[in-house]
Amino acid sequence: MWRRLDLKTFKIVALQVIDEQKHAKNIPLTDGLIINKENEEGSWIIEAYVADRFQSYFESIQEENTPFEIRVIITHAANDPAPFTVSVHSIRPVKDHISVLFIGRLSKRRNEYLELLLDDLIKEGLSGEKLLREFKARMRMKQPVSKE
Repeated sequence: MWRRLDLKTFKIVALQVIDEQKHAKNIPLTDGLIINKENEEGSWIIEAYVADRFQSYFESIQEENTPFEIRVIITHAANDPAPFTVSVHSIRPVKDHISVLFIGRLSKRRNEYLELLLDDLIKEGLSGEKLLREFKARMRMKQPVSKE
């Protein structure tokens, strides 16, 4: 008997890796794809096509062999970032880029974006009126925070 596979595929337009101190590192994408496997485990496959200067960075993450957090913006820059818990499955060189394949699951509900954004802004040292202004500005953009 054949089993039908229901996969949903989307383009990703932004990627952040969240480090152990909960800081977000923006990874500039050349291209990206995300696949919802629509299975019982809630598995997702995420492929990020990035400059090869990130190869050693992702290799070090892969060597740790520990799940970690990423955020991706799917389809349009105006969408909220979706948080995932992933592992690096493979890293493949492609000319002057690399293809990084992540396997993981959606880790938090998308409506937690406000808390994640506020936490990032506080970690950047913002407070008072500056915090409010920057919070409002980034909510309009709905893009991940910039931290390199």
